[in-house]
Amino acid sequence: MPENKKRGLGRGLDAILQSPETDITSRDISGDYVAGAVAEIDINLIEANPFQPRTEFDEVALAELAQSIKEQGIIQPVTVRKLGYNRYQLISGERRLRASKLAGLAKIPAFIRIANDEQMLELALIENIHRENLNAIEVAISYQRLIDECNLTQEQLSDKVGKSRSAIANFLRLLKLPAEIQIALRDGHISMAHARALINIEDKEAQLKLLQQIIEDDLNVRQTEELANKAKTTAEENKEQRKQTNYLPDHFKAQIKTLSQALNTKVKVKRNLKGQGSVVIDFKNQEEFDRIIALFNKQ
Repeated sequence: MPENKKRGLGRGLDAILQSPETDITSRDISGDYVAGAVAEIDINLIEANPFQPRTEFDEVALAELAQSIKEQGIIQPVTVRKLGYNRYQLISGERRLRASKLAGLAKIPAFIRIANDEQMLELALIENIHRENLNAIEVAISYQRLIDECNLTQEQLSDKVGKSRSAIANFLRLLKLPAEIQIALRDGHISMAHARALINIEDKEAQLKLLQQIIEDDLNVRQTEELANKAKTTAEENKEQRKQTNYLPDHFKAQIKTLSQALNTKVKVKRNLKGQGSVVIDFKNQEEFDRIIALFNKQ
């Protein structure tokens, strides 16, 4: 009896999907029919997901998945939303869809949902975040898109993806790194732990220099952290030294202002702790230069 009921409901779902008179585009049907109801959909009727966060697909892995689908079929259906009669858009499962096309399938099993763009983006991003082979930069971009485009706080995002706020914050910090480091992380030349060590260095040139050393010398994470701490300390010392070098007492500032007013142009002064320094007087053209020189000659 349960078997007949299941088959009957399955046929009812197929009938609804195939009939323009009973087309569903304004409500979610997943709760009205069999829980987790699956329909076979023409693979050519499924449009790509414009919110797909994954940017690269391993061709070898796709070929292996396609071979598995040929032999075993699709174990996990894709999820689509219905746009209208005979129109569907992929929410999640792009690898399965691509592999199914490679395998030559005409139809593919799919869960049918009705979802607005924000729901669709959220579903696609969360589904992809939980993929083991999604690289750290793709995860970080997905987190940032969920925050920006779905108006989520880090706390709400933490609840949705089942990750701690600190873990999410660590991924988001990766997006502040220079593009060269993000690419190295994306392509597997460095690990996320390497990247996190590089984040602690504020100077971009120092970051890129250490990145090159990591790759060339095959540095482990501990070695990278030690060099990053040294680079950070050196940068802070240089910053402090620059501050001290450019330090000007108040009476210097007053005299610079007086000189600037007398010459009617901008005057800059640099001075180190020993009292040594230089005075730079700006001029815009030959005429202004001659005017300033004339003022000095009158003294």
